[in-house]
Amino acid sequence: MDRPGASEDVWHTLVHVCQQWRFVVFGSPRRLNLQLLCTPKRVQKILDIWPALPILMEFLATGMQLGNMANIAAALKQHWRARKIHIWDIPNSLMKEFAEMKKPCPELTSLKLNTNEEYVPILPDSFLGGSAPRLHTLDLCGIPFPAIRRLVLSIQNLVVLRLWSVPHSGHIPLEAMVTCMPALTALESFEVGFQSPQFQVGGGTRCLPPLMRIVLADLTKFRFKGNCEYLEGIVSLIDAPLLYHFEITFFNQLIYNTPLLHHFISRTEIIQAHYRAEVEFYNYRTEARFSSQNVMASHEVMTSHEGLFLRILCTPSDWQLSSLAQVCSSSFPLLYTLEHLKILSNPSHWQDGIENTHWMELLHPFTSVKNLVLYDGPFVAPVLQELAGAGGVTEVLPMLRNLHIEGPQQSKPVEEAIRQFTAARQLSGHPVAVLYHPWFSMTSATT
Repeated sequence: MDRPGASEDVWHTLVHVCQQWRFVVFGSPRRLNLQLLCTPKRVQKILDIWPALPILMEFLATGMQLGNMANIAAALKQHWRARKIHIWDIPNSLMKEFAEMKKPCPELTSLKLNTNEEYVPILPDSFLGGSAPRLHTLDLCGIPFPAIRRLVLSIQNLVVLRLWSVPHSGHIPLEAMVTCMPALTALESFEVGFQSPQFQVGGGTRCLPPLMRIVLADLTKFRFKGNCEYLEGIVSLIDAPLLYHFEITFFNQLIYNTPLLHHFISRTEIIQAHYRAEVEFYNYRTEARFSSQNVMASHEVMTSHEGLFLRILCTPSDWQLSSLAQVCSSSFPLLYTLEHLKILSNPSHWQDGIENTHWMELLHPFTSVKNLVLYDGPFVAPVLQELAGAGGVTEVLPMLRNLHIEGPQQSKPVEEAIRQFTAARQLSGHPVAVLYHPWFSMTSATT
């Protein structure tokens, strides 16, 4: 693999071939897109020897020495030449230099800053002089920049906006984010995520849907991590007809009220086309993944970038189940068209005594499911027993045709629950075939 920025640095070889090549190369610096690659060790030499070409900085700052830091600071002072700045693992001492960058960067096209430090210096409203008109990529991870609105509004065609792992000190008020949205019509990728929950997201009020929504016609990727009220405020403003990767991570809340998220998904045709779901419970989170893949093999991790992904961060299994049921039933209209559902859980994580009504709440919207896959665990028997009850036979999973039980061996409680369930379905006129297998591919199911 080439080192970062290697492709932008190859012209150095040409200018050393002969004087004629040197004249040719330096005669058309813009057409050849000449840039100076600045690394911590070679900044001063590059700035002193080479012509005043645009500057590219792309490196990992881990373990950077004090002298090298001074070199980078010297390059940052030539703000009018900065074209691309990509620096990972930035120490706080260098972040202070960025906080002092108060002059516009008219040539800057890509800015990526990442830090793992605590108590990171806050970027002020005057960062970059509030002006970077040519910027197409803005990627800040772990960087507090609450006054980002001014900079974003100065950008003409921002394509990638990533504000991830935003610390508490850099929380971006919902009102500020909302006012940025009209300037983001060229976005293709949008990611905003916070390190911790922020409950006062909008001064205690919910943002009302606008009379005219903003169409993000090129947006294909949208990732969010935070409280549901914050996401509601964003999706109330936008339409994203071509969105095909939508990833949501919610912090733990008692109530998830997301009617506007439901409407947003309903307006996104590509996400609506999905017909396969996988639900999994972990020790510290629960996840639901919706996909239109043709094959979802047992124990296969869904790595496709296409789909709708929901993650809720909470620990007790009954909270996970209740939270997932709330969000799925109120927010995801596509549940009513899904044909395949798979549920997995870590047996050691699952708690006894969970109210089976939570399972009914979760499964109730899946009215079109024909194939249900359950990985043999402590939750299987109670679920099937509840489904075999008077209300579960006809009201929950009415279209179910195949029940797949995965696992090395079925326990006696599971076998008895399966017997009760299949008998009840047979009597109701909704028979179900039961298939046992340790490894399962949905393509083998009879629909």
